[in-house]
Amino acid sequence: MPLHACAPLPPAVSRRSSARGRPSALAAALAAALTWGALAAGTATAQTRAAPVAQQQPAASPAVGSALQAVRSAPAVQQVLDGVRADHDRAITELRQLVQIPAPPFKEQRRAEYVVKRFRELGLADAAIDREGNAVGIRKGTGNGPKLVVSAHLDTVFPEGTDLTVREEGGRLYAPGISDDTRGVTVLLSWLKVLNERQLQTVGDIVFVANVGEEELGNLRGMKALFREHTDIDGMVGLEPGDGNGILNQGTGSHRYEVAFQGPGGHSFAAFGQVPSAIHAMGRAIAHIGDVQVPADPKTTFTVGKVGGGTSVNTIAGDATMAVDIRSNALPALLRAEKDILAAIQRGVEEENRRWNTAAKITATPKMIGDRPAGATAADQPIVQAAVASIVAAGGRPTLRAASTDANVPMGLGIPAIILGSGGKTGGFHALGEWFDPTDAWKGAQIGLVTVLALVGVQGTSEPLLARRQPR
Repeated sequence: MPLHACAPLPPAVSRRSSARGRPSALAAALAAALTWGALAAGTATAQTRAAPVAQQQPAASPAVGSALQAVRSAPAVQQVLDGVRADHDRAITELRQLVQIPAPPFKEQRRAEYVVKRFRELGLADAAIDREGNAVGIRKGTGNGPKLVVSAHLDTVFPEGTDLTVREEGGRLYAPGISDDTRGVTVLLSWLKVLNERQLQTVGDIVFVANVGEEELGNLRGMKALFREHTDIDGMVGLEPGDGNGILNQGTGSHRYEVAFQGPGGHSFAAFGQVPSAIHAMGRAIAHIGDVQVPADPKTTFTVGKVGGGTSVNTIAGDATMAVDIRSNALPALLRAEKDILAAIQRGVEEENRRWNTAAKITATPKMIGDRPAGATAADQPIVQAAVASIVAAGGRPTLRAASTDANVPMGLGIPAIILGSGGKTGGFHALGEWFDPTDAWKGAQIGLVTVLALVGVQGTSEPLLARRQPR
């Protein structure tokens, strides 16, 4: 899913854009303050000072600056980066092919099989589809280094039968899902191809993952399974649509409910006054939900996104359903909003039952259908600093963002994680007119790969910036 706009990061908060969302004030200050010279010289400190937002300038530590400089300037890495650029046209051809393999939520099998086949062709002999449906392959390091997941999600929001034909117009490629997140998957394949062709040896392991379950009610099932099965993962860098200047380091949590209202029902004339209405109860509940107060910071939101029920226009409804989405950039605020909304539902039911005061009653049964943990990776963490330094070194302006993505899972577990843009301009997410402009898209792919190499370390060039963790 794209990084849509969210609230600014703490203390000013933002959400999901083009690696996506609008920049926070904190990020704007960071972009204005950082220069590659300062990073390389190590003159800035990795801390957020207690000052007004506009003056908060977390910067890369001397170790991060030196490591990034060493990685980028190493001849072997330069060859790899040149290889990413040279592989651009082939990667776009593969993007055209891959986007036409359907991958609706819960039906990603065909696309996963394609990716595993490509992983094996590109050198990951043990690549396989795991029990949840993720395509997983490990590129081993020299040993004693961290284990870093690099990922992009296989699934799109589009149902079976959607026309996935690629159309080119004005330099853009149009096809459902071409940006979100098919482009990210093809970047993973390009990275693997170039790393193995140039025989670049890393210190840590890189776990290549094309995962399932990011979109809709997939509920991050692919990432949840990955981190449940692999307790020794030390960090994650995910790819989503974006030009490469965005860093998502905060995970917007969400709880989703389907609420079923049930009662006896009856004829609209004959049973009037004798039975309450499930739809009326739902309406009262929705009105009370609309009155719930939530904080602006951390950004917290809610909506009743879908309703249904009833039998006919002349029937007192015996059933009704609604779906509720609740989101927040912080877990305590999410839980408070959830509590207030569930209470509002019950209040609506009680009012409808009290209105008619009969033996027949309406009941409401909330069922959780979505649970995405909230979390964050602090701006002074090496994984964030490495991305900032890589963007600045490439001449970009880094921005920090928040959104609901696969990174929510490791963040919720306290594991360092970020989402980066996969390169290129994008738009029309989740619409049939979704598009991708491949012009200079290799630049974003280079930024992400430099970040990854700095985190896992390059043999003979740099030590890993990402620390090893105790297995959970």
